[in-house]
Amino acid sequence: VAITTRLLVSHLSGIRHYEKDIAKVKEEKEKANRAFKLTKPYQDKEQKEEGDKGIEKTDSVKQRKEHEGEVKSRNSKPGKRDKEFEQEEYYLKEKFGSVIESLKIFKNDPLFFKPGSQFLYSTYGFTLLSAVVERASGQKFTDYMLKMFRDLDMLSTVLDDNEAMIYNRARCYVYNKKGRLVNAPYVDNSYKWAGGGFLSSVGDLLKFGNALLYSYQAGQFKNANDKLLPGYLKPDTVAMMWTPVPKTEVSWDRDGKYAMAWAVVEKKQQCGCCRQQRHYASHTGGAVGASSVLLILPEELDSEAIDTGLVAPPRGVIVSIICNMQSVSLNSTALKIAREFDKEKWAQ
Repeated sequence: VAITTRLLVSHLSGIRHYEKDIAKVKEEKEKANRAFKLTKPYQDKEQKEEGDKGIEKTDSVKQRKEHEGEVKSRNSKPGKRDKEFEQEEYYLKEKFGSVIESLKIFKNDPLFFKPGSQFLYSTYGFTLLSAVVERASGQKFTDYMLKMFRDLDMLSTVLDDNEAMIYNRARCYVYNKKGRLVNAPYVDNSYKWAGGGFLSSVGDLLKFGNALLYSYQAGQFKNANDKLLPGYLKPDTVAMMWTPVPKTEVSWDRDGKYAMAWAVVEKKQQCGCCRQQRHYASHTGGAVGASSVLLILPEELDSEAIDTGLVAPPRGVIVSIICNMQSVSLNSTALKIAREFDKEKWAQ
């Protein structure tokens, strides 16, 4: 079989995640699909009823829908453990000298399916991707990324290295088996720099989001191109990254699809006065003792404002949340915050 970088960034490679038993992975997927099918008839009925009563009421339907992808992983009460974090490989303590070296963890394991045929979120797929970057660039992956963060002015974004003295590094927390809050256990993230090995701040993630949004929108301001600096990426590149890929899925928003390293919800409205689906891109993060989300809600640009030069990119709302607690679902909260700021802007 052939595994391409595009398959890796969209989690279609067939490379395993932390669970080594394919039967267990299939069982969990089937459970999630069954739960979704049970709630869907109720949602559709409720959505139809609310659709007849006007747009204002449909907001409540949307909010309920947004929660469904997350409700299973949310801690409904203190001490509830997330099965995901029961996998032993989350707690590796071995220090790897390079990303090439860390491939030994999974390189001899069988693929779960033929590449391109199914979706399976895989941190190790991104470990392999980091090895590709290392070979293609001729630099250590970590050096390559730190230079990129410096270019983006993300000066607080660093490797999560246990030995380094990192100013203002937060302590991380988990609930133990008795439901008590305790310090997160020691882990070494050198086996997965690309899939969860960096420390950052809310401010730095906002800079990252702004750089992507600027790059995405810069090409739309054609009359001002001589006045605008180019984006960090080409507009077509970001558009491609934010284009949903077939056969993918997103656990934190059932309306979404996976794209290239991002989850994307497309703009959609099936009937007049019914629920509107806004285009946005997001990604959540989960690590031992920490959770995060970065959500980008691009503004729906008015062509007249663009042509007259009244506005300039980036235009939209970016929400970043980081918390030092394990297994906290944050995407629906970020989306609510983004919508409130977006609503406020249009009200002015």
